Amino acid sequence: MAISPLAGKPAEPQQLVDVTRLITAYYTETPDPAIPGQRVAFGTSGHRGSSFDSAFTETHIVAITQAICLYRQQQRIDGPIFLAMDTHALSWPAQISALEVLAANGVEVMIADGTDYTPTPVLSHAILTYNHGRTTGLADGIVITPSHNPPRDGGFKYNPPHGGPAEPAITDWVQKKANEFLENGLQGVKRITYSKALHAATTHRYDFLHPYIADLGNIIDMDRIRDAKIHFGVDPLGGAGVDYWQPIADHYNLDLTVTSTTVDPTFRFMTVDWDGQIRMDPSSPYAMAKLVGLKDRFDIAFACDTDHDRHGIVTRGSGLMQPNHYLSAAIYYLFLHRPKWPATAKVGKTLVSSQLIDRIAAKLNRGLYETPVGFKWFVDGLLAGTLGFVGEESAGASFLRSNGKVWTTDKDGMIAGLLAAEMTAVMGKDPSQIYQELTRELGNPIYDRMEARATPAEKQKLSKLSASMIKQKEMAGEKITGILTTAPGNDAAIGGLKVTTENGWFAARPSGTEDIYKIYAESFRGEDHLKQIQEQAQAIVNEALKA
Repeated sequence: MAISPLAGKPAEPQQLVDVTRLITAYYTETPDPAIPGQRVAFGTSGHRGSSFDSAFTETHIVAITQAICLYRQQQRIDGPIFLAMDTHALSWPAQISALEVLAANGVEVMIADGTDYTPTPVLSHAILTYNHGRTTGLADGIVITPSHNPPRDGGFKYNPPHGGPAEPAITDWVQKKANEFLENGLQGVKRITYSKALHAATTHRYDFLHPYIADLGNIIDMDRIRDAKIHFGVDPLGGAGVDYWQPIADHYNLDLTVTSTTVDPTFRFMTVDWDGQIRMDPSSPYAMAKLVGLKDRFDIAFACDTDHDRHGIVTRGSGLMQPNHYLSAAIYYLFLHRPKWPATAKVGKTLVSSQLIDRIAAKLNRGLYETPVGFKWFVDGLLAGTLGFVGEESAGASFLRSNGKVWTTDKDGMIAGLLAAEMTAVMGKDPSQIYQELTRELGNPIYDRMEARATPAEKQKLSKLSASMIKQKEMAGEKITGILTTAPGNDAAIGGLKVTTENGWFAARPSGTEDIYKIYAESFRGEDHLKQIQEQAQAIVNEALKA
């Protein structure tokens, strides 16, 4: 993975997206459904793309929204739909388009009151809160965000009444129906003007902010944070939670400093990511360079991505924690400090997360539930309380309330950050110090994720990696103990391949959100052993791409 010489440096003027051109393209570009890259395509987290590529346009959004309306009718979902958006430039016009279609279909719509932006976890919380105790008239939601993707991108995601990301059966149906609308010139799509939609009797203003903030004390021990006088910093990275952090501080009387409140759809305030692109990724040391530079000002600091479903934790001693390191420390802490959680609650992880988590679960005498990449696989377990903590190596996590009940069924970067402050207050040591103690007992893994550009055709090849491609019996000097194409927890296809040994593993898969592929690898035997694993993994990927 070649690191750009611009990585970690402030964005240059020539790197900034032309917002006027981007939004103009949203309204003027007409996608050609005969071109695969211009069709509606739901990846691991909704439909994403750029209007510059005719992949995220007004046509796409009205088609998807009408498909969602038809799905709701088919499933008899007749409660309100919560509509949320982040701060990407394409999110605002996409919300306008969606509201025009929803109102024309007579759907009751809840849009944010008092702030334009709503974080993904707040939408999930609102759906679950509304549906609690109901069996009919259930609510669902749409969140308009491409997550941490570059400023040129837009994203559109559907959350059904369970509050989490829609499962493949739903997204496949919506995708198919939306593409039919594209192919038929939008025949059958209902729509009224934005002015009429905004003032329709079915469109309502909803206070997302205050109920979520008031409920935070039921999942995070805010009293311990306040009483310990933890001084912590938060950088919203110009995202949807920008208006939430100061009210959180005021509500709970916390010593919290918001390091930046700037919202700018070019995201010119960011330092650029590993490949020279602007990307609001709180797990990237390059994108997080500014907050890392402020680490000595705070006891703990953290940031969230643009829709606030991912987190990045910064400590004085270690700087930006690797996501796997924080997940490991958080799991260990929570299962020791949440006595009301069910004794049978398991640890949920994706199969590209650190194997140290497996060892921590065993130490805690907790079961492990391992799934493919995608938070949708954790929804049922969170709702039932059978999963206490769930996390992805890409810095997404959620966990149960202190009483063992569901909080959200989507990732919540806000509670992940606040948990870091709680851990510091209760333990008298920050999460990186907790992690270091764990590695001294359970082993110190070296983990790396490599990324490279891949065309849609190449990604398709990589998604079909199979066990038959592995001819060797050993990897990096150790006997191969497992070759996986499905996840152990739920037997779902992983869309790639994972190979394991006693002290190491790799997994290769195409990204579900960007035109790249990823190779994840980990070793408990050091850097040299990790490099050997990566070399063998890269050779397998290269062979697949040649096929």
